[in-house]
Amino acid sequence: MKLASYVADGKDCFGVVIGDGVVTLNQRLPRYADLRAALGGEGLADIRRAVEGAKADHKLADVRLKPAIPNPEKILCAGINYRAHAAETGRELPKQPSMFIRLANTLVGHEGELIRPSVSQHFDFEGELALVIGRGGRHIPAERALEHIAGYTCFVDGSVRDYQKFSVTSGKNFPGTGPLGPWIVTTDEIPDPTRLTLTTRLNGAEMQKSGTDLLIYSVPQIIAFCSDFTPLSPGDVIATGTPDGVGHRRTPPLWMKPGDMLEVEISGIGTLRSRVVDERVS
Repeated sequence: MKLASYVADGKDCFGVVIGDGVVTLNQRLPRYADLRAALGGEGLADIRRAVEGAKADHKLADVRLKPAIPNPEKILCAGINYRAHAAETGRELPKQPSMFIRLANTLVGHEGELIRPSVSQHFDFEGELALVIGRGGRHIPAERALEHIAGYTCFVDGSVRDYQKFSVTSGKNFPGTGPLGPWIVTTDEIPDPTRLTLTTRLNGAEMQKSGTDLLIYSVPQIIAFCSDFTPLSPGDVIATGTPDGVGHRRTPPLWMKPGDMLEVEISGIGTLRSRVVDERVS
């Protein structure tokens, strides 16, 4: 299934993408306030039953997609998790997953505005595979970790490099710099997250391309590590890192600018598209 959060007829909705339309679940499953709430417990089973034989309520073209999970409790991101990216940055391989945290107000939906902050022009792209937790837990063993995933989606870790030099937290947390979507594809359609291909394009030109089998720390290892230092909850988003090809390691550096179109495509999931705009300063 493809699970989506969106605005239709002026209302916040969640539902399932079927073909070129969406089946809205707010009325069909009123006990769930939103998609995050529906991911826990028996929610996914309830969703499957609710959409069986259902016809689309809206065309995809008529709704505005929000971040796949608009309100995650936690957004955890792995840094330097592809060997080729570690090599291009001159960094040593991390001895354990190197995680940082993003805030929910950084998230952007599909076809949304990726905001270049007014204080910097060093705005870089990082295309990533992200997973969404379906079953929470603490001290999750790696061999059971895949059982805790609801599904997978595309993510852009928009990075303000001059701020990141002295503070990863600041460089990764400007509002509107983290596109997430366009939807979540459930794990029954992606049983093995190592068999995907990630491609990042800027204005149609390929910037990054890698198989997800080249992660330094696998999806199960990242989940296990994160669950050791914080309890994971349904709807939590974990980004798994970016491959080589980022803008600041090119010669000359390639920074995103207003008017650019950024796309992150992952096989089996889809394409997340964002328009780069300047921050509006009042």
